[in-house]
Amino acid sequence: MANEKPHMNLAVIGHIDHGKSTTVGRLLFETGAVPAHIIENYRKEAAEKGKASFEFAWVMDNLKEERERGITIDIAHKRFDTDKYYFTVVDCPGHRDFIKNMITGASQADAALLVVAATDGPMEQTKEHVFLSKTLGINQLIIGINKIDAVNYDQKKYDEVKQKVSDLIKMVGFNPANIPFIPMSSFNGDNIAKKSDKTPWYSGPTLLDALNQLTTPDLPTSLPFRLPVQDVYSISGIGTVPVGRVETGIMKKGMKVAFMPANKDGEVKSIEMHHEEHPEALPGDNVGFNVRGINKGDIRRGDVCGPVEQPPSVAEEFTAQIVVLQHPSAITVGYTPVFHCHTAQIACTFVELQKKLDPRTGAVKEENPTFLKAGDAAIVKFRPVQPMVIENFKEIPQLGRFAIRDMGSTIAAGMCLSITQKQMR
Repeated sequence: MANEKPHMNLAVIGHIDHGKSTTVGRLLFETGAVPAHIIENYRKEAAEKGKASFEFAWVMDNLKEERERGITIDIAHKRFDTDKYYFTVVDCPGHRDFIKNMITGASQADAALLVVAATDGPMEQTKEHVFLSKTLGINQLIIGINKIDAVNYDQKKYDEVKQKVSDLIKMVGFNPANIPFIPMSSFNGDNIAKKSDKTPWYSGPTLLDALNQLTTPDLPTSLPFRLPVQDVYSISGIGTVPVGRVETGIMKKGMKVAFMPANKDGEVKSIEMHHEEHPEALPGDNVGFNVRGINKGDIRRGDVCGPVEQPPSVAEEFTAQIVVLQHPSAITVGYTPVFHCHTAQIACTFVELQKKLDPRTGAVKEENPTFLKAGDAAIVKFRPVQPMVIENFKEIPQLGRFAIRDMGSTIAAGMCLSITQKQMR
């Protein structure tokens, strides 16, 4: 059945213990995506194990087992409907996975719900998630100040956490005045689907109201076509089939395409989505497409497909604005960590620290600094150690963002300001 409602991808972000799973479980329950009897079963099971309070978190944890047991309701896709939209919850289970998924755009979200516990306020991870969300182009944010029941529905505590979170999101360029801060209890259901009588001091929207107030993003169809390759398959009788998500522009059957930096050209013979052929694909569509003139060994994950007449940009060097999230020591010229940009993971060298900026205002604080440390914003020139596609953020933002990772954590994130192109053809 065709779904008439517009679709939105929602990332549920925040510190690991602040109730993200419970919140997602509660949303699925309140919108009827998980039948009440299923919740009831979990409630009994949880109570037997002495964990009565965990029923919603349990819903999430048990999905995996359910699928393994072959039970039909598959909430793996964590899909729920409000009056206005149907939402897919972008799965961000572990902190690391979340960051990796966010960066590669495997799960580009249209909006984020940031869950912050009223008991703790924002934590380090909260900061990192907010920062990454903004860098990765999420411009719509809802803040759930969760576990309000655990602070006895105290307005003072809510105001205090709201202030701390406001300061934090201001740093990365969100305007707190445009963002709902909802005092809620995912556990008890306060202010999720209906207004709670326990927070008479709060006059804002419930969580479902706030989700309905989001706006759908415009599809970037007028930009040049770009598709970062996620995988390449060789299918007998068909040929080479790259798989990926259209980020910008429109992909059409019959189109002559170039893969960069592989520097290989081909022609799109067919486009397939959900096992059906389509004449074209739009931004957000995950497709497999058969290409004439390309062999499996020619291209790989991290290559980007674009029209022959406007091929993806390959950088000899590029200048970018970055913010350093964390680093155990000072970053200096010569440092060569791994950059995650669309589906590519390529080491790049810091060749020139050009300016240090005030992260709040963007004003230049220092020309040619000798080092950068956690919390610094800067403009830096980089040189990839092997050919890499990156686009100017102002022209094709979807391919102009990146994160820098080292030692298992995200060191920095940024956006590309200008490119010295490598001559490919």
